[in-house]
Amino acid sequence: MKSTMDYVTTVTHAELVARLRAAKRLFITTHFKPDGDAMGSVLALARALRSLGSTVDAVLAGPVDRSIRGLALDGEIRFVDHGLATPAADCDLAVVLDTGAWSQLEHCRDWLKEHALMVVGVDHHARGDLVAPMRIVDRNCASCTQVLVAVIDELGVPFGPSARVARNTIAEALFVGLATDTGWFRFSGADDRVFQLVARLLTCGVDKDGIYRMIEQGDAPGRPLLTGRALNSLTYACGGRVAIMRLMRTDFAETGTGVNDLAGLVNEPMSVREVDMSVLLVESDPKLVKVSFRSKPPAVPNGPFVDVNHLAANFDGGGHVHAAGARIEASMDDAAHMVIEACAAYLEDAGSAG
Repeated sequence: MKSTMDYVTTVTHAELVARLRAAKRLFITTHFKPDGDAMGSVLALARALRSLGSTVDAVLAGPVDRSIRGLALDGEIRFVDHGLATPAADCDLAVVLDTGAWSQLEHCRDWLKEHALMVVGVDHHARGDLVAPMRIVDRNCASCTQVLVAVIDELGVPFGPSARVARNTIAEALFVGLATDTGWFRFSGADDRVFQLVARLLTCGVDKDGIYRMIEQGDAPGRPLLTGRALNSLTYACGGRVAIMRLMRTDFAETGTGVNDLAGLVNEPMSVREVDMSVLLVESDPKLVKVSFRSKPPAVPNGPFVDVNHLAANFDGGGHVHAAGARIEASMDDAAHMVIEACAAYLEDAGSAG
């Protein structure tokens, strides 16, 4: 069911930080199958709170891309690949980062619902459910780590030493979220505030070149083969404005890859001049398809663009205006047909409105 609540900020930074400081044992988590922003957000806040002496159980659920898994030191993160990941019995505050969707929190959803008054959230997405009654939501931020900057500043914790190179710092974790959620500062969300923050993080010793190599140049040997499979499936719809790629379970088996090897693949067709939006459909089960939507920013300032967050909402998904996702309970052929119909209807409505 689609959320109809107002997903907005409900507390001040001072009020949220007061709850964080008062807690004796915190549980910090994010959405299932965390990306760079989710990983960076959990690491940054966990490191900040631990520096103040807090006991923190930081949990990541589901598959975690090998390229970002190595950002955490031994013992910093509890990785739970399958099943539930509930807080300890003496947990007195749960923090949910980079999501407000119950569908992305199955690993701890029941606990969060039973302890609603003990849950706070920080997010930058446009839509969400009532996961955290106390929350800070800033959809104008390019990443959740960018939202967390003000929280960590309010805590009074420095991001890192003033050094030429420093690893495993709060600054590094913040940078990872910011860099990955802006496509390494290529997406439209990378505004002047983002670059000002990047400059601040670099003065704390962030090794941007080393991080880029770790995350973007550490693919498994099968990744280029998987990319080839996706591109071989490429078709165009809606007069060439929509690019659609498909990956079946057999594609992963035959290339020796997994869902962890999909990062950035959906963006491949975006280099085509006529394409306004790219869609990647991935078969999870014979009757379950995961869909990733991406769209280009306007060709001119304040010009038209495809709001893929709106499109994903048709399938109870969501995300951002230029990057969103959803799950469709259907066969691959049926899911592709449904997506194409939704895209055509959206573009027709947008054309009529224009």
